[in-house]
Formats: sequence, structure tokens, C-alpha cells
Amino acid sequence: MAIAGARHGGDRIAEALQAHGVPRLFTLCGGHISPILSAAKARGIRVVDVRDEVTAVFAADASARLTGLPGVAAVTAGPGITNTITALKNAQLAQSPVILLGGAAPTALQGRGALQDIDQRPLVQPHVKRFFKMRRVRELGRAVAEAFALARSGVPGPVFIECPVDLLYDEASIRQWYAEAAGKGTALPERALRWYLNRHAQRMFAGSQNAAAPPVQPVSVPRASEGAVRAAAAALAKAQRPLMVIGSQAVVRADRAHALAQAVQALGVPVYLSGMARGLLGREPTLQMRHARRQALREADCVLLAGVPCDFRLDYGRHVRRSATLIAANRSAREARLNRRPDIGAIGDAGLFIESLAVLRPQQRAAEWAGWLATLRACDQAREAEIDTQAAVSGEHVNPLALFRALEAEAGEHAVFVADGGDFVGTASYVLHPRAPLGWLDPGAFGTLGVGAGFAMGAALARPEHEVWIIFGDGACGWGLSEFDSFVRQRIPVIAVVGNDAGWTQIAREQVKMLHDDVATVLARSAYHDVVAGFGAKGLEVRRADELRPALARARDWARQGHAVLVNVWLDKTEFREGSLSM
Repeated sequence: MAIAGARHGGDRIAEALQAHGVPRLFTLCGGHISPILSAAKARGIRVVDVRDEVTAVFAADASARLTGLPGVAAVTAGPGITNTITALKNAQLAQSPVILLGGAAPTALQGRGALQDIDQRPLVQPHVKRFFKMRRVRELGRAVAEAFALARSGVPGPVFIECPVDLLYDEASIRQWYAEAAGKGTALPERALRWYLNRHAQRMFAGSQNAAAPPVQPVSVPRASEGAVRAAAAALAKAQRPLMVIGSQAVVRADRAHALAQAVQALGVPVYLSGMARGLLGREPTLQMRHARRQALREADCVLLAGVPCDFRLDYGRHVRRSATLIAANRSAREARLNRRPDIGAIGDAGLFIESLAVLRPQQRAAEWAGWLATLRACDQAREAEIDTQAAVSGEHVNPLALFRALEAEAGEHAVFVADGGDFVGTASYVLHPRAPLGWLDPGAFGTLGVGAGFAMGAALARPEHEVWIIFGDGACGWGLSEFDSFVRQRIPVIAVVGNDAGWTQIAREQVKMLHDDVATVLARSAYHDVVAGFGAKGLEVRRADELRPALARARDWARQGHAVLVNVWLDKTEFREGSLSM
């Protein structure tokens, strides 16, 4: 319910957020945006404050991915906004709908050297779908409504709204501030300044008291043509060895994830899941393959890429053999054709495309594909046996493969895994089995380190009934340690597992081999568990394999009691991911 008598621009923004059902606002406070935070709190929107602005945007990103509703963050002007650029670009490349509210210097002083006054448009605009530069109080609510629709329409992505500080406070206060700035002198320049500021204030506040809360705007969800659906169905009907690869874009409509899973099962086509699609079919699916994807793609005669471009992850399209029929379902025409033009382009929502395909072409050829499925399954099982053998190798500390086998056994049935790291996370992606749709979060194509704390915060608040685990490489965890203060203050019970092998291992492995130099890749066996204990969280150290399972169980108990926990695990070196450097 809206609060009567809204008096300032912060109220206008908060009203619009409330109208769109926003449950929480991520922020690091700043004088430029204080009215937004105060008004949001007054309307029952939870204000979640962090220690770094980039974390606020990462948290909003994770919230958006898990709920389908754009996540919202608010940061102050200048350095507050520049600190978010990495997270904005990550959201853009991951096609995640995020709304960033950014403060700005007063409209009357922009370009004159005011505190934290910079031209923010050229810094932010390349990384967002639209940059709203606000000049009138009455336009604030409408801009929020437009931003919510735009962030989810077409190819999803972040939207930025620049909110100058003099649009956010009440008119009486701003007019008083203007009067003090102009002075009381009678000289012509001072009189002219008073006249200018008075006219400026009139324009800025005109119509603001009568502006109604903006309506929620419809979201445009693109659909592939019926012709594309029929052509894809015909191609699958002819295929002897069909294969699907489903990526994050296919699950951008979080409320349709279970319907998509049912459609995939109905099609009966073997499938690989990547990014946010991991876990779509549950922990032990019958159709999903986890290993030997490159070999499977080279043997398949019909490949459906659903929300997956032919970028470096598919060797720029070379993983799919040239004689195969390639079907590309993607909201982005550019991504559907990236590096390789498909035989059938289905431009529209990839998840809805698969649902339509399942209706048109149910599991009529599943029996004929049984041999192909069995071949892929045998390859998968052989690789799992190899991993079991490698996980059984003992050393001075903890085998990383054994760690993930233990975590796979210990984590709850509703666990959500957040991936933040290089080599350690790459290993996790082979071994951990996400439990359910939207049970895995990783940065996406940008490969950003430092997402862990923010993603975990967003996930834990979006899914308070679920267990949230951060899989931290020891290099990546350096970005997020200060956010354990935020977790503790706000009772957000995440569990972090740090794979501590004292190095930037993914880089070091190839660098040493190729350049015979480990420069800048060596870390220490730092006591990360003691650092978080200093913030009031629970810390555990594990140096031997026999300590691992009890430590993970204890971490879960503490998290159930409302504590944030970090388990610092000393790892042995491994060659499991030899040759994994991507270009």
C-alpha cells in the first residue's frame, strides 16, 4: 500500500519499486541516494547494505536470476557508480535483468566541480540497455516502470537510472539550499543567479505533487516463429544422433524453469546443461550428460543450441561438426549467428521454443535414440569412474576431487551452489550435481572473479529456505571476505568453502609450463577462517581429509542456527584440469 503525502523524489522511486513487487534493495549508503533508501524502508522494502558497491549489483543480479524479477541496487554518485562497472558488464553479458539507481551531483551544479560530479553516461551506457538521465521529479516513477519492462524484454540486461540529488529531496529543502547558494546580495550576478535557480526549481518540480504512481508496463517476450518450430521438429524427426545444449538464457524466465524441465524430458533428446541451466533436470537425470561434451557434439547429426552462442565455450562453433544440422534458439539474432550461421534460426525465447517443440514433437523417436543415449551414458559413466579413481588418491592435505565428492554427499537436497573461482570452481563443475532448477550460479561468459559474496547474498535472500554454499577459490575469496561483516550484521547464513592451494592455480599451471615462471601466481595458505571470525562469523580450518566431512556437517549446523560460516580447506595440488586455459 502506498504511503499518502509523498513529498520527495525518493518517495516516487520507492512507490514504483513497491508497485513492481520489489522485496529488497541492495545498497552501500551515500548522501546522494539517502531519500531512496529511507523511502524504500518506509514502504516495507528491505534495505540490504554491503561493504562494496559491486557486491550490491552482484546481489541484485543473483536475485534476478533466481526470481525472474529484476534485482535492484542503489549506489551513490561518482566512485560509487564506477565501482559497479564490472558487475554491470557481467550482468549485461550474462543477460541478467538488473536495475541500478545511481546518484548524481545536483542538476544545477553538474559540470561545475561539485562533489563526486563526473559525466557518468560514457562510463555506464556501454554496459546497459538504457541510460536514463533524470531531469524532472515527476519523471522518476515512470522511468522506474520503463526500466523494469525494458530489463526483461527482448534480450534481458541491466538498466541504469541516474538520479541527481536535488531531484530526490523535498522541494522546500532544495529551494532553501538554492537560496543559500545564491546568497542575498543585490549585485546583478547574484540577482541573475537567484532568478535562474528559481526557474530551474520550478521546472524540476513542476507537476511532481500530482504525479500518480506509474502502472506496471507489459514485458515483451520474443517468440520464435511457428515455421522455425516446425523446421526444428522435422530436423529432429530425421536425426539419428540428436543433442541439445541448454544455457542460462533458456531459464531467464525463472517461473517457467519446471515447465522447461518437463519439455526437455518429453523430447527425449540427450542434453548438456551449462551456466544457470545446470540442475534443470535434477540431481540424477536420465537424459543429461555431464562429460565428453566435445566428443558428443562432434558425433551428433543434429544439434540444438538453446540460449547458447558459439563462443569460446564451443570453440567458436568448431565443436559442432559441419555436416550436422544446427538449430540455434536464442533471443539475440546476433548470438544465434555468432561465428557460425545455423541451419535453423529460432529467434525468440529459448525456453519457450523447447516447450513449443515438445508439444509439436513428443517422445515419438525415443526408442530409436536409445542406442545413442546408451553410448553417451557409457562415456559419462567411464568418466565418473575415472574421477572416483582420482578422488581416491591421498596426499598430505585434501584432494580437491575428494572434497567435492564429500560436499556432494553432505550438502542438503535444496542446496544452491554459487561458483566463484578458477581451477577450483572448474573442478566443481565436473563433480558437483546441482539439486534442482536454478540451483547453480556462476558469473557467465565474462568469467568474473569476485561474484561469490554478492551472488550468495542475493540467493540466500531470494531463497531463504534453501542452503547456500559459496565455492570459493582462494584467489577469488579475497574479494568477498569483507562481506562476511554484511552477512553477520544481517543474519544471512551462507556457507563458504575455500579451496586453499596457495595459488592462482588455473593461471599458474599453464604459465609455468609455457613460460617457466610462476610470477604473480603464488599466494599463501592464509587463515581465511580467522578473518571471517573477526567479523563475527564462524570459521573452520581443514588440513587433512579425515577432518573434512565433520567440518562440513558442523558448518551446516551453524548455518541452520543463522550463522555465516567459512570452511578453509588446504588442498593438494592436482593436474585434473590440465590444459584448461581458455582464449
